[in-house]
Amino acid sequence: MKKVTIKDIALKAGVSIGTVDRVIHNRGKVNKNVSKRVTDIMNELGYRKNILASTLAFNKKRTIATILPDPKIDPYWGQPDLGINQGQDAVRDFGIQIKKYWFNLFDVETFIDTYKKAIDEKPDAILLAPIFAKESKNLLKIAKQKKIPIILINTHLEDDYPLSYIGQDSYQSGYLGGRLIRFGLKKKAQVMILNLGERSKNAKHLLRKEQGFKDFFIKNAPKIEVFTANFFDFDNPKKLNSFLEQKLQEYPNLAGIYITTSRAYKVIDAFPKHSKKIKIVGFDLLEQNVDYLVQNKISFLINQHPVEQGYKGIMGLFKHLVMKEPIEKTQYLPLDIVVIENYKFYLENKQPVEMIR
Repeated sequence: MKKVTIKDIALKAGVSIGTVDRVIHNRGKVNKNVSKRVTDIMNELGYRKNILASTLAFNKKRTIATILPDPKIDPYWGQPDLGINQGQDAVRDFGIQIKKYWFNLFDVETFIDTYKKAIDEKPDAILLAPIFAKESKNLLKIAKQKKIPIILINTHLEDDYPLSYIGQDSYQSGYLGGRLIRFGLKKKAQVMILNLGERSKNAKHLLRKEQGFKDFFIKNAPKIEVFTANFFDFDNPKKLNSFLEQKLQEYPNLAGIYITTSRAYKVIDAFPKHSKKIKIVGFDLLEQNVDYLVQNKISFLINQHPVEQGYKGIMGLFKHLVMKEPIEKTQYLPLDIVVIENYKFYLENKQPVEMIR
């Protein structure tokens, strides 16, 4: 097939080559009707811009700032970071560089200090995990004023400014968790929603998970008692053990625990040895979680595709900055139910890297 050129598009559209060039690279003023006609003809002819040549010609470097919790503090965040690294490898030749900024997941002040530092260094775009809802809203206001595009991952905020949200539907995560933990429970069983380390009050994704979980039981098993508990000192096994002992005494019919974060393994580590078997549902394929899944101490893990969140976030900003392509506003990733029989599939099959032409 003959390669479509800018000249071919200009001839068919009845405009100059310069006009086509301005439409392709989204610069200069072009009449809206003319721009649409040129774009339609480009699509009709199957034209695809040579992004690499275009980027090299303008010799423009762009920086994407990633603002995420420190994986040294919470290993879960090493998974989105792996996806970010894959995205960086994919766009490295297109003038895109990534600068990483880490904050303490349990210290809102470090989040504020971190995002202020990132903004001061004037990035071209930001990939953000808005763990602290109120403070993230402030960041979005600043970014909007400075016209810095942002993509959110992991936590969906109700705000019109971000280009896109990429991640799980937290409400559906909770609803699915309720359905999984419901299997085999007696009518008057008790179930605990457990937040380990994070205060749900300022963490919208946890609030949405809680609501989805509770709504499942309200609709499908109203006689089962569901309650929420928070425990923050999860790295202290003795204190966590005492907390669990107390809950087992307070709720003698406790039959299931839904852990809203990736720290299900912490509960297993500290669980009272004398207690009856309790169904555990948690999130994410951390090595420790998988080990306990294989040992049948965790019943189900819900995979939220954290690697893909990081990767798609970088690719989305690349498409916006370089390719000038529109991005889907909300990109919910599938919620996979992981059990002993299928966990190896998720460990062995990594997300493919997109081809950029």
